[in-house]
Amino acid sequence: MSVQINPSVTGVILAGGQARRMGGADKGLMLYQQQPMVHYAIQAMQPQVDTLIINANRHIDQYQSFGYPVTQDSIEGFHGPLAGMLTAMEQVETDFILTAPCDCPSISKQLRQRMMETLLLTQSDVAVASDGDRLQPVFCLIPTRLKDSLNSFLEQGERKIDRWLAQHKMAEVDFSDQPETFVNFNHPEDLQQPLATKSPVPMIGFSAFSGTGKTTLLTKLLPELNKRRLRVAVIKHAHHNFDIDKPGKDSYVIREAGAQQMLIASSKMMALMEKQNSDNDPILSALLPRLDMAKLDLILVEGFKHEAIPKIELHRPSLGKPLLFRDDPHIIAIASDETLTNTAQLDTLDINDIAAMADYINHFISSWTA
Repeated sequence: MSVQINPSVTGVILAGGQARRMGGADKGLMLYQQQPMVHYAIQAMQPQVDTLIINANRHIDQYQSFGYPVTQDSIEGFHGPLAGMLTAMEQVETDFILTAPCDCPSISKQLRQRMMETLLLTQSDVAVASDGDRLQPVFCLIPTRLKDSLNSFLEQGERKIDRWLAQHKMAEVDFSDQPETFVNFNHPEDLQQPLATKSPVPMIGFSAFSGTGKTTLLTKLLPELNKRRLRVAVIKHAHHNFDIDKPGKDSYVIREAGAQQMLIASSKMMALMEKQNSDNDPILSALLPRLDMAKLDLILVEGFKHEAIPKIELHRPSLGKPLLFRDDPHIIAIASDETLTNTAQLDTLDINDIAAMADYINHFISSWTA
């Protein structure tokens, strides 16, 4: 098989299923962390491909509202992912389609790169992702020239995707280092579970009720960490209407006049302000790419209590608030100003012993695995 040097690729988000285990609901439009699940697939796929389409068989208007073409299966009825793949291959003009399901919110940002590199290296017909244990056949890179082969397969009444793939020279692409790519939601209760937020550098959060002193602790902890030559970033959850730009300043006037993004720079400092047009709270996975990871040893997170990241709970019994760790399995330690009992063998820290807390974070960094 010969492939041109820079083959073109259409991303295809598969959202045409019946979702029986979801009670027949349209999975791509079900909300996860306040966003439709198809939103996460779009965010992951769009930067990787030349064009993007959504394959759906219901609620077409709602899918079109995302701003991408929507294709309905050319075969009537719900015939599985192969029918969506065939429809895409018949309608696009690119050399390949790259497919992914709508119900996986953590699709790899290296999906196209790894799939194409492996396919070219092995001179295969198709590339299929693997989690290290088994194939994940809805994650495919397929040349559109195989549309006649797929059409014939479906006309014979066949529906099994692995049986069609087996008819062609297939490259297995290893994503065992990114198993979260294949985490999908099949039952309504799955939508309540947070996904672990992946970061290339150590990241730990502070979780506490308002008034416990999260920000005060950070202002004391950061100088101690800096003394240890750690380069630290802080991500803080803020209230809806916060503003870091003062009224009357040139940058404020320009931004209020209509600039969607405002970048201010000097020899000492740079800041980017961007207007958000959503009422939804931000999520960490969308914020992390804005940090320059090459210049960081550690990320501290204040707020974002529902995110699945390692956290230190800050607790002051005098406030009369309950402990949080019982409802958050991601809390790994508790820092308090009093001795605590019944903490389920979690590490306990003195919230006023800043050096000891820095020691604990140093140990956390040394044991970190991305």
